[in-house]
Amino acid sequence: MKKARLIYWLFIICYVVQFQFSSDWMLLGENTIYFALMPLIGVVILVFRKELTESMPGKIVISLLVLSGCIATLNSVHIFESETYAWGIWLYVAALTLIIWEVMGFWSKADGGDKITGLVINMLVPILFGGMLLYLWEMLTVGFQVPQVLLPAPSMIGTAFVNSMEMLWADFQQTFLKAVLAGFFIGCCSGFLVAILVDKVPFLQRGLLPLGNLASALPIVGVAPIMVMWFGFDWQSKAAVVVMMTFFPMLVNTLAGLKSTDRIELDLMHSYAANYWQLLFKVRLPNALPFIFNALKINSTLSLIGAIVAEFFGTPIVGMGFRISTEIGRMNVDVVWASIAVAALSGSLFYALLAFIERQYTGWHPSIRVS
Repeated sequence: MKKARLIYWLFIICYVVQFQFSSDWMLLGENTIYFALMPLIGVVILVFRKELTESMPGKIVISLLVLSGCIATLNSVHIFESETYAWGIWLYVAALTLIIWEVMGFWSKADGGDKITGLVINMLVPILFGGMLLYLWEMLTVGFQVPQVLLPAPSMIGTAFVNSMEMLWADFQQTFLKAVLAGFFIGCCSGFLVAILVDKVPFLQRGLLPLGNLASALPIVGVAPIMVMWFGFDWQSKAAVVVMMTFFPMLVNTLAGLKSTDRIELDLMHSYAANYWQLLFKVRLPNALPFIFNALKINSTLSLIGAIVAEFFGTPIVGMGFRISTEIGRMNVDVVWASIAVAALSGSLFYALLAFIERQYTGWHPSIRVS
């Protein structure tokens, strides 16, 4: 209730400042009605907070009201210069941020009922949090006229993304669909197979693992030029860098997973006269799946980083790393951020796909059941 009262009084202060002490509030034009309704929204949330947040329609109504306020402030900050429109709008922004925080709170506690609704609600909270960050980013960069070469507004980045979609798609194909996926598959498979070999031949642990530690410690900026000399300027050299980055995490995690099997399970299988391969496929590998998926998720991010950095050291005139390095030299910062957004989105979706597959095959594990 204290939070609700704080939000309510912030709305009241915003209202007084915006409409009583500011001489230019009429400049807000068609958005004025949204600002005038904000104190009413605060009263509604304060008085009917419990009733609204306990029902699904109430949650949706509050979310839509907050969305309308965000749209109004965004429209106003784009129409007028920062020294022209009423400065009280920043109190509205502060109040809206607190409201969004409250909205995320009651959505995170919402019970979806069926599986699909629960999945939508689980996705809604991170979307709201990301939307809040983008909203504040847009308001601050446009409102305070931050130079575009330092930090472009999300709207500028979105415009650059739409205008450069064909170019960004070609970069995505070159970097992700070719270098990242090929290197990820080869590196993870080879790391997994070598882990089985090391487990089967114990003396390799002392001879091979130190070399693996050495290889994993090599800097990308030192390895990438060598790979370019060996495999050429196309995506094959970037895939080779990805293989080096993903091999060792898979090797170490698979070995740790194979050693995680309880002794009582091994003794039980030995009592059934099970051989090494029966133990491996029926007991030890299933127990190692959480470790293997952990390596896959780690490698999903390492592979993208490795491929992009490797493209800084020689590549055809296409690729995410090439685009970032060339466009920053031309001061096209919006295109650079659009490329970064493509990389972040593709990496996040790749990670989410692996996490989804992990849930399907390791639902028995305590970490999955708790989450």
